[in-house]
Amino acid sequence: MSLTNADRYTFSYDPSSFSSGSWNDAIAHLPGAHILQTWQWGQFKAITGWQPLPVAWRNSQGQIRAAALVLERTALRRIIPGGLKILYVPRGPLADWHDLALARQVIEDLEAFTKERGAIFIKIDPEIILGSGVPGSEDDRPDPGGQRVVAEMQARGWRFSQDQIQFRNTVWLDLSGDEAQWMARMKQKTRYNIRLARRKGVQVRAGSAADFPLLYRMYAETSVRDGFVIRSEEYYDRLWRAFLEQGMAEPLIAQVDDQAVAGVFLFYFAGRAWYLYGMSRDAHREKMPNYLLQWEAMRRASERGCRLYDLWGAPDEFNENDSMWGVFRFKEGLGGSVIRTAGAWDFPARPLLYSLYTQVLPKILDVMRNRGKNRTRREVSL
Repeated sequence: MSLTNADRYTFSYDPSSFSSGSWNDAIAHLPGAHILQTWQWGQFKAITGWQPLPVAWRNSQGQIRAAALVLERTALRRIIPGGLKILYVPRGPLADWHDLALARQVIEDLEAFTKERGAIFIKIDPEIILGSGVPGSEDDRPDPGGQRVVAEMQARGWRFSQDQIQFRNTVWLDLSGDEAQWMARMKQKTRYNIRLARRKGVQVRAGSAADFPLLYRMYAETSVRDGFVIRSEEYYDRLWRAFLEQGMAEPLIAQVDDQAVAGVFLFYFAGRAWYLYGMSRDAHREKMPNYLLQWEAMRRASERGCRLYDLWGAPDEFNENDSMWGVFRFKEGLGGSVIRTAGAWDFPARPLLYSLYTQVLPKILDVMRNRGKNRTRREVSL
């Protein structure tokens, strides 16, 4: 099936036609509406060197049927004269991916847009769902619609990206029903640990911007303990502040005897909550503060009208050797459902330069990650 000229949607790139409110309103009702596609995310990334480019697809009545907040930047300036322009769509485009005709036009127009901008490639990372449940389990439910879109991209020369920026798979919590129903969906051990945390005196409070240094310190300790790389304190201060001030995020902090032992930073948009950042200390871990913290996060999200809580991240391979396995088991215990997506895909508009970029970038990233780990270790040891 292909769109006729009369059926095709109108693709437009006109930044002046959007503002914070109008863009967010336009995308809030699209399938897969995501915090990383909001106007605020684009403005924050602009501080870090990206230029946000909002694009949309409208039907004949002028209604937006698909949209993408495209981020553009020039990379490798120090290595290649003039650098290389790249495009990235974090957790987008937003569209009904089961509408294959619309999906085809979105993909086709992004290819043309990439060439018009002179970029060497575009990376997209939409919520094209390939299935739900752990593969091979009784809950495994493949999604043929998502698989058709992937086949379409492959046929057009798109490549599964070597650089997966976001988690490919995640865990969703259903916040419909009452708290008794939430508890019923949890595993028995999880319910026990929530009650244990209460008995052991764990308390959870809402945080504020004044808590950002504390949250970063705990986050740095977590990164050193668990072996992942984080950015500078200034980066997170700007990010958290931007969304907190817009009422689109808030931190929650778990305490024992007034000592902060764990925290989460929640984001809210379009009836959905995201657990993008979590941090904890080794102190009082036997009191299970993270369990009560997530319970309170579910309650706060529900109070804000959210019916879905995205726990943000699940293994690529569902076995005990995956580094995400322990975290996944914790999330699964909360009653979550595994959502498997297509991950990030690249369209190499300039294949030779794309190959050069993908060969050089991993080496640069390795150096940057090692520097980041060393910097964080020094901060934690101070």
